[in-house]
Amino acid sequence: MKDFPIFDLIIIGAGAAGMMCALTAGQRGRKVLLLDHLDRAGAKILISGGGRCNFTNVEGDKAERYLSANPHFARSALGRYAPQDFIDLVEAHGIAWHEKTLGQLFCDGSAKQIVAMLEEECAKGGVETKLLTRITAISKPDENFRVETPGATHAASSLVIATGGPSIPKMGATGFAYDVARQFGLKVVEPRPALVPLTLGQDDRLFESLSGVSLDVVASLGKARFREAALFTHRGLSGPAILQISSYWRHGDTIALDLLPGTDARSILPEAKRVRPNAEPRTILREHFPDRLADVLADRLGLSGPLHEHRDATLAEAGARLNRWTLTPNGSEGFAKAEVTIGGVSTDGLDQRSLMARKVPGLHFIGEGVDVTGWLGGYNFQWAWASGRAAGEAA
Repeated sequence: MKDFPIFDLIIIGAGAAGMMCALTAGQRGRKVLLLDHLDRAGAKILISGGGRCNFTNVEGDKAERYLSANPHFARSALGRYAPQDFIDLVEAHGIAWHEKTLGQLFCDGSAKQIVAMLEEECAKGGVETKLLTRITAISKPDENFRVETPGATHAASSLVIATGGPSIPKMGATGFAYDVARQFGLKVVEPRPALVPLTLGQDDRLFESLSGVSLDVVASLGKARFREAALFTHRGLSGPAILQISSYWRHGDTIALDLLPGTDARSILPEAKRVRPNAEPRTILREHFPDRLADVLADRLGLSGPLHEHRDATLAEAGARLNRWTLTPNGSEGFAKAEVTIGGVSTDGLDQRSLMARKVPGLHFIGEGVDVTGWLGGYNFQWAWASGRAAGEAA
């Protein structure tokens, strides 16, 4: 006779994906144990969206807004649990919400409401939750998985790993999911920081004196283009446009910034020259940019003295650079500042419908730990809900 409890399903990681998986499985009658090493569930949810939780995006079911070695992998889960499904759950709990720019949905009140909602739904499903629980070993000696914790052993026919990636280590994030994947013979796509500020070397750090200045830009790299704000920092660049493009960036890549989106900047200075030939270029640029930025741009472009001293071709060329200012970051601010992780457990070894490892029946990986990474603005939460739901319906 076994001297330890046997569950239908053990979920390691009580974040967004893990809690969604737990409540889904519990409410379909499965006996579920939810484990986490932190002192409360949903810790990352609580700090998201400035404490208001950007819980999904109205476009969150579009697979092309997720990065993965297999760009089609996420379609199944996202197609079966759409943003409206989560909105319905939020509204059923009386949580007020609002839509911000680019389809981002936030709580009117606090992210605590989303965590409380998930906890209540887990309770409805009879989910047993154990916090402050460290996992010391995982094995599969027979038909059940065994999860060892200090002083206790738990077993279940299904095991879901929902521990996320290593982004935001101060929240307790680790590469635990990757270790488990490798233990059971699954491949891991190299994890990298994503949605992260980029740093600039000395040659490019022309904006160092502009820390705190923000500007509407189009950031582009290859086919990826994002029009949002860029923020100049003492180390480089941040802001939504930069965070978005960072997910596509690798060391050595050059990014381009259109500093005047929607405007053909080639004509600005030549036209000003005809009307105000004695004006300095920086004076004209100040009509389009914050003063400090205009001065730095004029200096970098070598535009000193009045406009009439410069050839039209030189002024037009300077304008062209404003529409395509290229920078080669020398790095990023790493996992400590990254909102999410790109890469993770390879989708090659997972069933796209259930997120179960094909070679290890009963073992599922969900959420950020999988090689699926969404855009900024609620997409990664939608992947957490959708992948958690998919595994919870199958496990």
